[in-house]
Amino acid sequence: MPDAIDNRFVSPAPDNPAHLVIQGDWVLEHYAELRRLVQRLRGTGTRYAEANLQQIGKLDTAGGQLLTELLGSELIQQLATDADALPEERRVLLQRIATSLQEDPPAHPRHNAVFELLGNVGKHTLTLYEHVRTLLGFIGLTLVGMLGGLLRPGTWRLTSIVAQIEQIALNAVAIVALLTFMVGAVIAFLGATVLADFGATIYTVDLIAFSFLREFAVLLTAILMAGRTASAFTAQIGSMKANEEIDAIRTLGLNPLHILVIPRVIAMMISLPALTFIGMLSGMFGGAVVCSLALDISPTMFLNILQQNVAVQHFYLGMAKAPLFAFLIAIIGCMEGFKVSGSAESVGEHTTSAVVQSIFIVILVDALAALFFMEMDW
Repeated sequence: MPDAIDNRFVSPAPDNPAHLVIQGDWVLEHYAELRRLVQRLRGTGTRYAEANLQQIGKLDTAGGQLLTELLGSELIQQLATDADALPEERRVLLQRIATSLQEDPPAHPRHNAVFELLGNVGKHTLTLYEHVRTLLGFIGLTLVGMLGGLLRPGTWRLTSIVAQIEQIALNAVAIVALLTFMVGAVIAFLGATVLADFGATIYTVDLIAFSFLREFAVLLTAILMAGRTASAFTAQIGSMKANEEIDAIRTLGLNPLHILVIPRVIAMMISLPALTFIGMLSGMFGGAVVCSLALDISPTMFLNILQQNVAVQHFYLGMAKAPLFAFLIAIIGCMEGFKVSGSAESVGEHTTSAVVQSIFIVILVDALAALFFMEMDW
C-alpha cells in the first residue's frame, strides 16, 4: 500500500491484498486526494476481487464515481446487490453510477470515404423505393375509391368538392393570370430580340402560341398549384392527424379516403384544366401586348397569324396533361398529410416534402410527355 494518507480511505485485508476495505468519507471535499489515490492504486495493476464497503462514512456521487473506477462497474454492481448491510439509498446510488459507467459511448469506426458514399447511395435508394411503393399504393387506393364512387354516384360529397374548387381555382385565378401574362411578355421580348437578327420577327407570334399552348401554361399553372395547393392539402390533413381528428373519423365508421382525399383530387382535376386554359389566354395576351407595342403587330394580325399557323392539336396536347398533373399533385399532397406523425415540426417537414415532390414529378412527367409527343410527331 502507498503512503499513510491512503489508509484514511483504503486499507487492504490482512489475509488478501486483492480484498480492499473502503473507509472514510468519499465525498467531493476530498476529491483531489481520492483521485490521486485511485490513480496510484490502479497503477499497481492489481485487480480487486472483493471489497468491504460497510466502513464508509459519507458517500456522494463524486466518491461513488471514484469507487467505481477503482473497483470496476461489475464488482460495484455485485456489492450493491449483495451487501444487505448497506443503506438502501447508498446501494441505489452505487448501482446507478455503475450502470452509467458501463454504458460506454459507441465507437465511431473509421470508414473509407468510398464505402460511406456507397452506403449513403444504398440507403437513399431504399428510401426512394419505399416512397415510390407507398405512392403507388396510395394511388391505387384512390383510384379504387373513385371507381366505387362512379358506381355509386350518391356517395359523392358535392359540397366538399365545390368548396375545394373555390379554394383551389377561384382564389388562384388572379395569380395564374398575372404570372402567365408576364411570362408571355418576356417570351415575346426574347423572341423579338433573337428573331430580329434574321428579319423574322413575325414568327414571334408562333413562338408565343406554341410555347403556351403546349408547355408553359400547363407547366407554370401546375408548379403554382404544387406550391400553393399541395402544401395546403398536406397542412390541412396533417393538422387533422395531429389533432386526432382522422382517428375520430375512423371511430365514426367513416373512411378518411372518401371524406378527405377523393373530394380534393376531383376538385383539383377540375380546377387545374380551367386554370391552364386561363393561363393560355393570359400568356398569349401578354405576348400580343408586347407584339403590338414593340413589333407593330396589331391584335388583328396577331389573331390571323395564330389562326393560320397554329393547329388546334397543340391546344389539345397542352390540356391533356392538366388532369394528369392535377391528379399527381393532389395525391402527393394528401399522402404527405397522412404521413404526419403528430407534431408541428412534422407538419412543416411533410409540407415542404409535398411541394418539392410535386414540382419534381410535374417537371419529370412533362419532360417524358414532350419526348413522347415528339416521337409520335404530334
